[in-house]
Amino acid sequence: MDLKQLRYFCSIYDSKSLSAAAEAERIAVSALSYHLANLEAEIGAPLFTRKPRGLEATAAGERLYLHARTILKTVEVAKRDLSTFRDNVSGEVSLALAYSAIQAIGVQLAKVVVEDYPDLQLNMIESLSSTTLLHLSSADADLGLAYNPPLTSTFKATPILEEDLVLIGKREIIGSGSEPVTVSELLDFKIIMLRQGMAARALLDHHKTLEQIYATSQLQMNSVHAISGAVREGLGCTIGTTLFMGDEIKSGRLHWRPIISPTLTRTLYLCEQTDRPPTIALETIRDLIRDLIVRAVKDGIWPARLVEAE
Repeated sequence: MDLKQLRYFCSIYDSKSLSAAAEAERIAVSALSYHLANLEAEIGAPLFTRKPRGLEATAAGERLYLHARTILKTVEVAKRDLSTFRDNVSGEVSLALAYSAIQAIGVQLAKVVVEDYPDLQLNMIESLSSTTLLHLSSADADLGLAYNPPLTSTFKATPILEEDLVLIGKREIIGSGSEPVTVSELLDFKIIMLRQGMAARALLDHHKTLEQIYATSQLQMNSVHAISGAVREGLGCTIGTTLFMGDEIKSGRLHWRPIISPTLTRTLYLCEQTDRPPTIALETIRDLIRDLIVRAVKDGIWPARLVEAE
C-alpha cells in the first residue's frame, strides 16, 4: 500500500466512478483498475460494489477512506510545513468552529489572517459541537472549538471559557420581567431545542427534566439559524447564551431571563488530535484564537468567564 494507491482510491470513492476518477487523476482507466485490484488484494477484501448509480464503498472501503484521508492530509501538511519552514507563516489551516465562536471572533480572525499572514490559507467551518470531533477525526479540520466535548485519548481538549445559559424569547412568551427561571420551571415554556446541543449537554445531570423537555418540544432542530428564526417569529423560546441572539436582545425584539436551581453552564474547549504533528501555521492560528477569545471576553463582546491561564 502506497500513497499513490491511497490517492487513487480516494478519487474513486469521491467520484463513485472509475472513468471519472481516471480523468481526474489523468491516468488510463485500466491503470486505475489495476491499482485498485492490487489494493483490494493486499487488504483481502473488496472495497467497492457496482450499483446502478456507480460504485458504492463496502464496509472495508468506508474504513479505508477514513484512514486514507487522514494519511494524505498529514503528508500534505508535512510537505507544506517543511517546504515553507521560514520566517513567514504559510500553509493551510482548517477550523471547525461553534456558532458562538464564529459570531464573536470569526470576522476578526479572518481580518488578522488577511492583513498579517498573506501566505496563510484559512478555512472556517461552522459546526455544531456534536460534529466538530468528526471534522477533526476525518481530517477536515485541524483545530476545533466545541462545547463540552467527550474526553477521549484521541483528542486534546483545552478549556478556554465558561458561559451561563439563559432562557431567550419574546416578552409575550417568556415574560417581561428579569426574575430567574428555575430548571424545573423550564417545563412551563414552549422550548425550541437544538438537537444534541448546548441545552442537552448542560442538562445532562437532570435527565428527567431533559427528557420531559424533549418530549414536549414540538420543534427540534440541528440549525442555530433555524432556531433563531423560529424564536424571532414567536414560535417558542430557547435555551442559549446572550451572545447567541445578542443583536435581537440589544434591540429589544427579544428578551432573556436567567436560569437557576441550578445555574446551567457550558464550557468551550479548543480541540485537536493528539497524534497530528504541529506546524508553524497551526501553532500561529491556535495562539491567535486564544488571544482573540481573551480579548473578546475582556472587552465584553463575549459574555463569559475565562477558565484557561492566559
